[in-house]
Amino acid sequence: MEVSKEMEFDQLLRKEFGALGLYTVNAVYGDTITMPCRLEVPDGLMFGKWKYEMPNGSPVFIAFRSSTKKNVQYDDVPDYKDRLSLSENYTLSIKNARISDEKRFVCMLVTEDDVSEEPTVVKVFKQPSQPEILHQADFLETEKLKMLGECVVRDSYPEGNVTWYKNGRVLQPVEEVVVINLRKVENRSTGLFTMTSSLQYMPTKEDANAKFTCIVTYHGPSGQKTIQSEPVVFDVHYPTEKVTIRVLSQSSTIKEGDNVTLKCSGNGNPPPQEFLFYIPGETEGIRSSDTYVMTDVRRNATGEYKCSLIDKSMMDTTTITVHYLDLQLTPSGEVTKQIGEALPVSCTISSSRNATVFWIKDNTRMKTSPSFSSLQYQDAGNYICETTLQEVEGLKKRKTLKLIVEGKPQIKMTKKTNTNKMSKTIVCHVEGFPKPAVQWTVTGSGSLINKAKETKYVNGKFSSKIIIAPEENVTLTCIAENELERTVTSLNVSAISIPEYDEPEDRNDDNSEKVNDQAKLIVGIVVGLLLVALVAGVVYWLYVKKSKTASKHVDKDLGNIEENKKLEENNHKSET
Repeated sequence: MEVSKEMEFDQLLRKEFGALGLYTVNAVYGDTITMPCRLEVPDGLMFGKWKYEMPNGSPVFIAFRSSTKKNVQYDDVPDYKDRLSLSENYTLSIKNARISDEKRFVCMLVTEDDVSEEPTVVKVFKQPSQPEILHQADFLETEKLKMLGECVVRDSYPEGNVTWYKNGRVLQPVEEVVVINLRKVENRSTGLFTMTSSLQYMPTKEDANAKFTCIVTYHGPSGQKTIQSEPVVFDVHYPTEKVTIRVLSQSSTIKEGDNVTLKCSGNGNPPPQEFLFYIPGETEGIRSSDTYVMTDVRRNATGEYKCSLIDKSMMDTTTITVHYLDLQLTPSGEVTKQIGEALPVSCTISSSRNATVFWIKDNTRMKTSPSFSSLQYQDAGNYICETTLQEVEGLKKRKTLKLIVEGKPQIKMTKKTNTNKMSKTIVCHVEGFPKPAVQWTVTGSGSLINKAKETKYVNGKFSSKIIIAPEENVTLTCIAENELERTVTSLNVSAISIPEYDEPEDRNDDNSEKVNDQAKLIVGIVVGLLLVALVAGVVYWLYVKKSKTASKHVDKDLGNIEENKKLEENNHKSET
């Protein structure tokens, strides 16, 4: 819309009157304009009048006041109907100031002899609305000149100046980079201006978070002022220039069985949504989103991983190490061996890093690894070989060996006269595993003794003890039996009244003493064989005669008659 000729004239008046230094009244659009008549009231005043001048210089009278009749008249001027007020001192007030009121008004005082005039120039100002950035671009692209938006300022008078800012700094026009166009439109009915400034802009990556504003500079009654728009941030699109691959894991190290996520990202905006992942052992890239998940990884997943854009450009690499720990225990599980046998044991470790190995036996940590050249009963137990990778959280392995040491029952009998000289203690020392069951019998009567006391079974050993007070010589038999064998040993015990050599109880578990005991036993057997021919008849006669008498003084039980008969037959054959 073109600016009217009247407006051009008014603007010209602003310049001319300002240059001539004429009295000026500044008014705010919509307020009341007050113009005093700047003439001294002369003597003989007949009336006063106000007029304004048209652009062509012709006058238009608008108000009249008589000094004699004190009456006020307003001319029939449509623009000022019901808007004028003329006071007694000839001050003219105009309500609801309009842009069209920006004119040259003249106060006239008339006498019979003279007419006096004094001009007043009225200037009207209208503050514009706050600038708004409209028609904003959805996004901007680097290397492309694009319409960023339009800054619209409405209802301003006089028209203001619109300026664009980025991060608080003025944007100056730059060819093909910053292009600014300003349009001014006048509303014919109000005379107010609307300014529209469009901005075309070619952004860079650094403009991703830039704040764009526009500011209108306008003139008011008290001078120059500015109003700023709300800041606007635009999404700036730019291509990817670098690709990065990362490993997402719950811990800093990766072990077998873990789940591993690879994440690939590009630094463009918007970021790429698809990539090619290159996995060790695969010749072609695997197309995927920005993540690639591997579950339950094994040691063969160790290697170099890559990712790139779909067009195979901008590649990045990373290395994954999958830690592992293998433990081989030989033998393992439940193993049964015989006493005295050798048992080689090995715990072999294979790992991605140095591992710590230790042994546990029956919940107690061992100082050294187990080694068995000759198994003993105390070697039996539950063994655990355990290893850990201290640098890898949660990587631990263990295997167990349950060692069972078996042995046939071994018996050694001892006797001892008690300090009171009234009884004798007979002890049957037993070794073997599984734990042998022990029975006592009295030779001749076949009676079972059921009041023996047993010690605690430890490391395959225990003792069974009885206390007797025989009035005649007797032979006691100790029978030990387990799943492997049945062993029988007898011991002659003299009557309580007959002194005899006492054998102390064997309290030494050392192997060397066991060997000595066995040697003594062998010697005793040899000597016994030499003497048996001489004493066989005597022993048999004494045995038959005294067996009935001794049985009265020994605790007995007749529960196993058949077993005792067999023992008697064996003794009879031996004596013969």
